[in-house]
Amino acid sequence: MENKSILDTIIDNSIKEEAAVLDSTVILENFFSALREKERDVLASRFGLEKNSRVTLEAIGKQYKLTRERIRQIETNAIAKIKKHEQFTEYVASLKHIITSLLEEHGGIMQENYLIENLSHLSSMAKSEQNVDLNVLRNHYDFVLLKLLTDEFDHVKENSHYDNLWKVKFAGIEHISEVLEYLLQKLQELERVLTTEEIINLLKKSDVYARHEDKFSVSNNFDISPIIQNKRFKENYDFINEHKASYSLLRSAKGIEQNKFGQWGLKRWPVVTPKTINHKIYLVMKQAGKPLHFKEIAARINDIAFDRKQANAATVHNELILDDKYVLIGRGMYALKEWGYENGTVADIVAQVVREADRLLSKDEIIERVLAKRLVKPATIGLALMNREQFNHDGNGYILCAPEA
Repeated sequence: MENKSILDTIIDNSIKEEAAVLDSTVILENFFSALREKERDVLASRFGLEKNSRVTLEAIGKQYKLTRERIRQIETNAIAKIKKHEQFTEYVASLKHIITSLLEEHGGIMQENYLIENLSHLSSMAKSEQNVDLNVLRNHYDFVLLKLLTDEFDHVKENSHYDNLWKVKFAGIEHISEVLEYLLQKLQELERVLTTEEIINLLKKSDVYARHEDKFSVSNNFDISPIIQNKRFKENYDFINEHKASYSLLRSAKGIEQNKFGQWGLKRWPVVTPKTINHKIYLVMKQAGKPLHFKEIAARINDIAFDRKQANAATVHNELILDDKYVLIGRGMYALKEWGYENGTVADIVAQVVREADRLLSKDEIIERVLAKRLVKPATIGLALMNREQFNHDGNGYILCAPEA
């Protein structure tokens, strides 16, 4: 029978005993059993191990009527005491194995938050019958990695190209900056966003990929699709699973980011990181690919939650009115001008349709073409055609009246 990896075993929910090795609450309880109550409380408060919020040294000091330096000393001594626990090696053995497996499946290197996301997801599966606060789980693994396992894995500090990383011992990182610099340059040249599959395929065709191909050849034993799933867009999960090392580097990039709709581009681009209400309106409409009512645009902005700012429908409407890249095509309905819509009254659009036609158009043909540009009632278009100062019907179709001399 084929041997199962530890990761395969963990994601098999029928084997709860194995999944429990990633139950962070159990792990920490085992560690904390050797600590005094004050030591446990200091660590829990400082690192958000029970509540998502982290408490400063000063605040904990005030609570205990101690100086911040004394609290720092208690924290340091407590961590040292955990590491000296007679069963410390036993408690972390399986966890170390799992982290190593995750790292190796991603080319030996993972961005800090991305590794913690993976561990938190697996831990939440071990707690499937409990209410889980994912933010607290993330704090658990942040604490374990940074304070307890620093001798087992290398923590790489961020630089201008990448965020903080975790890696297996002896894994080279010299290729990361070169790869990310190449992708930055290509995105600048293309001046457009790419899907995950597109940007990884772009990398695979490059000389820089060929030079470091050994860094991207990894096993594929673990399905990461449950971890990276997003309700707003779908990824090619089979493709990403086969290219975890490339995907991991993308996740680590400082200047490259994935927007709320799954598209990768330069972080400074408004279509990637929208900062103004106008940027958000444009991105929502671009993604929708169809005209939207201004209230629907505001609702979508708030649902997506680009940031903590709430969009007001009236503010959205004002932006749409003032910017000529948006076109009013019906009552409260707006489209992007780049889609081929033009500003103007219904009569203006009717005149444009008649003028641009390569033959005389019937009333029904005019109505059909105008409705492609405006959300109005057919009767409104018919009413515009009845203006004899602007349109004439010569029996075969409509023509524009000649302007007066």
